[in-house]
Amino acid sequence: MAYGMGFKKTSDLVAISFGLPESGANTFTQEEIALQLDILNNEIFVCVSCDLDVVSPDAIAATDTATSASVTSTTQAAISNLSNTNCITTSSEDIRAAGLVDGGVGFTRAAESVPSAKLDYIALIATNNFFVQVQGTGNGVAKAVTGRLWGYRARADASTYAALVQSEVLSA
Repeated sequence: MAYGMGFKKTSDLVAISFGLPESGANTFTQEEIALQLDILNNEIFVCVSCDLDVVSPDAIAATDTATSASVTSTTQAAISNLSNTNCITTSSEDIRAAGLVDGGVGFTRAAESVPSAKLDYIALIATNNFFVQVQGTGNGVAKAVTGRLWGYRARADASTYAALVQSEVLSA
């Protein structure tokens, strides 16, 4: 399968599973996951879907709590959101309890695992890795995220590969 963008599919669908616990309660934690792409042959990873499951935040009376996570194509210093070009997906579970005497009300926000529009892909990764981030807020114990990224390997033509790498690195 070839696309007008300048890359050709070279593998079947691959599922990459991951899990990341916070290094401590309410502490931003990031992990780099190697894709082992053949960069000498302009290999890229074409993401078709990503799913994140965050551990529920603590229900603490009168305290807002949250567990948030993101997957990005570049390293980050904080949880990313979809306004960042390099953010592939994001997820957050919140409990709003400030001012309440009980455990509060829970909310969940997540990018859709499968976009509602028919898309050929949701992201392209041109560098040799992707990054997973997790961070809790107001929790008594460390939280975690698990997830799965689906995609396939493809070979890009030289100009497409150069543009993808430059775009990914410059927007980091």
